[in-house]
Amino acid sequence: MKYKMKPGRILFLAIDVLVLCLITFVCFIPIWHIVMASLSDPTSLNSYTRLVFWPLKRMDVQAYKVILQYKTLWISYRNTIGYIIATCLLTSILTTMAGYVLSRQRLYYRNVYMMIITFTMIFNGGMIPTYMVIRRLRMIDTPFAMIVPGVLSVFYILVMKTSMENVPLELEEAARMDGASDFTIMLHVIFPLCKASFAVIILFTAVAKWNDYFTALLYLPNKSEYYPLQMVLRNILVTSTSDLTSDTVSMQNNISLYKKNIEYACIVVSTLPILCIYPFVQKYFVTGVTLGAVKN
Repeated sequence: MKYKMKPGRILFLAIDVLVLCLITFVCFIPIWHIVMASLSDPTSLNSYTRLVFWPLKRMDVQAYKVILQYKTLWISYRNTIGYIIATCLLTSILTTMAGYVLSRQRLYYRNVYMMIITFTMIFNGGMIPTYMVIRRLRMIDTPFAMIVPGVLSVFYILVMKTSMENVPLELEEAARMDGASDFTIMLHVIFPLCKASFAVIILFTAVAKWNDYFTALLYLPNKSEYYPLQMVLRNILVTSTSDLTSDTVSMQNNISLYKKNIEYACIVVSTLPILCIYPFVQKYFVTGVTLGAVKN
C-alpha cells in the first residue's frame, strides 16, 4: 500500500528542498569563487569585478608556485600542527577533568565555583594584563605562548559539564558499587557517553588554533621560526611584493601583478586542510548518545 502525501506536505517538502539548495549555494559559491580566482589569469582578474565561476582567460598556477617556494611556509605548517596537537591534548585533559568535577552534585561549594568560573567568562583582564602575565612567566618568544594561554576555555568547561550532567546517575552508582574510583568512572563510564560533545570541543579548538595569528603577533615578536601558518600567510599578504621570490625571471619582474592571485591562493592554502578533515569528524555531531543507556 503506497502512502499518498497530502498537497500541504508536498508543498512543505518542496519549499524545504528549495531553501536547503539555496543555503548550499550561498555557502559553496564563495569557496568556488576563491579557488577559480586563484587559478585565473592575473591581468584579467585585476580588472574583473564579478564572481568568478571558471578560470579567467586561462588557468594560471603561478600564485601557488610562489607560495610553495616561500621558505618558511613548511616550517609554519609544522609549527601549526604541533600547536594544534599540544593544545587539543591539554584542552581535552583539563576540560574533561573540570567538567566532571563541576558536574558532580556532591562537590562542596559547587555553586560558588561555578559563579567564579562564569564570572571570568564575562569579565577578564584584557589584552594588556594578559600580555604582562605572559611576560612575567617568561613565555614571550617561546612556543609555550602559543599553547598555554588557550588550553582552557570556560565555555568548553560548561559544555562538557552539561553533557556529563545528562548522563544517568544510575550508571555512576552501579560503577561505584563495583568498586570503581572517580577516575575510573570519569574515564570509562561518563566520558564514553560524552564523545559527541568532546569531539565538538576538540574540533572547535583545532579550528581556532589553525586560524590563530594574533597570538603570534603579540607574543612572538622576534622569533619568526615559531610562527604558525596563518602568521606566515599574513606576512605573505602584507609583504608579498618584497619577500616573495621565484626562480623564473618573468615571475620576479611581475610579482606585483600576481598579488591578487596570491591573496586568493593564501585563502585556499589556509582552508583546504580544514575542508579535507571536516567530513571525517562531522559524524560526531550527533545528539542523544545517552538514549537507552538505562532501561526503565
